[in-house]
Amino acid sequence: MAGIALRRPWILPHLLGAAWAMRARRWYARAPFLPLPPRSYIDWRMETAYGDASATPPASEFARYLAWSARMRRLMRRPADD
Repeated sequence: MAGIALRRPWILPHLLGAAWAMRARRWYARAPFLPLPPRSYIDWRMETAYGDASATPPASEFARYLAWSARMRRLMRRPADD
């Protein structure tokens, strides 16, 4: 993930936003005290997307996913038009 942020610095806010949105519950109560998603969640995402929990998505696909998830979080914050 650090490599993609170095090659595409514009993606860093999206990367941080996605990490925060997927953080484990009570992350502050367990070492290493970082708001990271649970390993089981990442494995499930890779299994459903690629058929293999140990798969590594291509950098371009990962960047597209981060941009998409940022757009979706923005849209979810908008008030509904009544």
